[in-house]
Amino acid sequence: MEQRYATSPEQIPGMDTAELRHRYLVPGLFVDDEANAVYTHHDRVVLLGAKPVTGPVALPTFPEIRSEYFFEHREGGIVNVGGTGTVAVDGTSYELTHGSCLYVGRGARDVTFTSADAASPARFYLVSAPAHTAYPTTLVAAGQGNVRELGDPLTSNRRTLNQYIHENGVRSCQVVMGVTTLHPGSMWNTMPAHTHDRRTEAYLYFDVPEDARIVHLLGRPDETRHLVVGNEEAVISPSWSVHSGVGTASYSFVWAMAGENQSFDDMDGFPITDMR
Repeated sequence: MEQRYATSPEQIPGMDTAELRHRYLVPGLFVDDEANAVYTHHDRVVLLGAKPVTGPVALPTFPEIRSEYFFEHREGGIVNVGGTGTVAVDGTSYELTHGSCLYVGRGARDVTFTSADAASPARFYLVSAPAHTAYPTTLVAAGQGNVRELGDPLTSNRRTLNQYIHENGVRSCQVVMGVTTLHPGSMWNTMPAHTHDRRTEAYLYFDVPEDARIVHLLGRPDETRHLVVGNEEAVISPSWSVHSGVGTASYSFVWAMAGENQSFDDMDGFPITDMR
């Protein structure tokens, strides 16, 4: 488990590209037959990728979280961004097709990831946060959450947003999670850009063509920087950072938050004309 310590907006002006990528970009989560994790001290969120190919991959108990098992004091949302696979939670199996989401509640002991076809392996993306109440493990099939159509083709941000884990959907303590898919010809994932001063958010970009990239904006609205992001790479957005991006082709992304509240609309928008 890699540790990422918390940063402040005052550090941004002094960071070069290499340090920005080291602090906020999370590449290489999906490695054959491994579970790889990054622990960010922003709201103590864990990002994890599991890619079972030749056999099942068990969710490890990382010493950094000081627990007997991973979900002893945590909860998490899992989205499959690869081929069809199965997540077994304490003996119950849940099939996740591409884009489906599974919420795993506090207290789950044994979690195992399996692909249905080694030629097209599943890639499970887990976002976890501390939890103080146990909610039931719940599966939501792709496209079966609260679906919202947002944006306009005239501003190149027509998109379909699926809310899976949220205050009016699958219950959780802190984690809020969903998937947004850009329509063909649209490339901005959100505009105006915004912050959540009460929550950390992470984006995992997926279904990005091999020859395409996302230009992801981060930093304070008056002191922005950018990251060039490829397929199945994640970006950590502290509460003070904007998070918005534009791609060279259409794509999807998993958005996940944890922090003070679960209100999807608790955000502070910044018109592009006010950003620097």
